Amino acid sequence: QVQLQESGPGLVKSSQTLSLTCTVSGDSITTDYYYWSWIRQPPGKGLEWIGYISYSGSAYYNPPLESRTSISRDTSRNQFSLQLNSVTPEDTAVYWCARRDRWGSYDFWGQGTQVTVVS
Repeated sequence: QVQLQESGPGLVKSSQTLSLTCTVSGDSITTDYYYWSWIRQPPGKGLEWIGYISYSGSAYYNPPLESRTSISRDTSRNQFSLQLNSVTPEDTAVYWCARRDRWGSYDFWGQGTQVTVVS
């Protein structure tokens, strides 16, 4: 069974960097054809895909967020991380990490973590 667990601060100040880590168990983040993703949901809004890092280490981002986003990985720890720079209160959301398969389906999710950006 694949399990993902988000970790990181729940409170971030405006203009600073939001940093989250996803620890994966039950699968390697280098397993072919899986894409390790970050997704968020601001209060009262729908899900928003932030980006992913692929099994080969390539990262892709949602264009509106691309200039502020970096996703990296630590294969020795089987973790991948999100950094979102210059945050504003509009970045307040529940953040999830998830595994996406080659067909675009998200089959395993973390439990989600609330991140609140304060002025």
